[in-house]
Amino acid sequence: MRRFACLVTAVSLAGAVAGCSVSNDDPDNATTKNNRVVIATHSSWAAPQELIDEFEQESGLQVRILPSGDAGELTNKLVLTKGNPIADGVYGIDNTFATRAIDEDVLADYHAGSASSYDLPGDGAEFLTPIDWGDVCVNVDDVWFAEHDLAEPSTLDDLLKPAYKGLFATPGAASSSPGFAFLLATIGKYGEDGWQDYWKRLMANDAKLASDWTEAYEVDFTAGGGRGDRPIVLSYNSSPPFTIAKDTKKPTTSALLDTCFRQVEYAGVLAGGDNPEGAKKFIDFMTQKEFQEALPDNMYVFPVNPDAELPALWARWAKPAPAPIEVDPAAIASNRDAWLTEWSDVTTG
Repeated sequence: MRRFACLVTAVSLAGAVAGCSVSNDDPDNATTKNNRVVIATHSSWAAPQELIDEFEQESGLQVRILPSGDAGELTNKLVLTKGNPIADGVYGIDNTFATRAIDEDVLADYHAGSASSYDLPGDGAEFLTPIDWGDVCVNVDDVWFAEHDLAEPSTLDDLLKPAYKGLFATPGAASSSPGFAFLLATIGKYGEDGWQDYWKRLMANDAKLASDWTEAYEVDFTAGGGRGDRPIVLSYNSSPPFTIAKDTKKPTTSALLDTCFRQVEYAGVLAGGDNPEGAKKFIDFMTQKEFQEALPDNMYVFPVNPDAELPALWARWAKPAPAPIEVDPAAIASNRDAWLTEWSDVTTG
């Protein structure tokens, strides 16, 4: 996802909504605080302005969107400003950082919507409302493989085979949200005692580490904008619909659905914010069908509302992983730093 995700999303975002301007003539005025709601988001936030305008007209609130980096940066800022939060609500904390926000008492108790299948597992679900999801998956350039008469890989194990030496690019786990999701996929697949060997073998097979998703997909990937030299890349299950060929009306790329880690993005009310009721109203708005249906075309993620309809190309070509690889959020929170240190040692050793 971001979004994915994201969530660093699957394609570059343009025209991100900055929200309505808010008068700062008297920022401590109680009336101003009650009429304004500030929502901290990841930097990939984008939503149709007309939807925000409708919400403002119906609620009587003025919305200010405060982009605050990727999911990790966003969570860190919220932890550092605990007790004097930078906003009233937050959108963009994902399941790799959710437990940290809850453990640090950043969030107030509030949960909206009925998409219970996307709720945070275990303790803490009452603090976060699921808004969207996306699968981080290995993607392949179907055209390249057909032209080179080479069978496409389909599993994580396949990436270690000599036939695919030097063909895979992925964002690094320490510098990228999808890169970290890929690390989690390997931990979930091979276990806490086996993923290190997998990465040693992956690097020995000349996998390339990029700084972020944009470099991996747009520069290194053969089907990306830069027409690189690597036909296997880490991206999202939502990427193929954006590679539709004009002649065949079909995607030129595929997501390998046995390689995926699912990211879910949440919204929550910040403890100690000036306008918690306004934040609750905005979270409710984000779960409604109209907003949910705008997510794929604006933030390139899937809606959680089961009544939301997908765009036609998504419904046909953006397939969800039938059994995404899972890692317990509490284990992620407890081991994130240690895993990243081990990963850095393995990939640079």
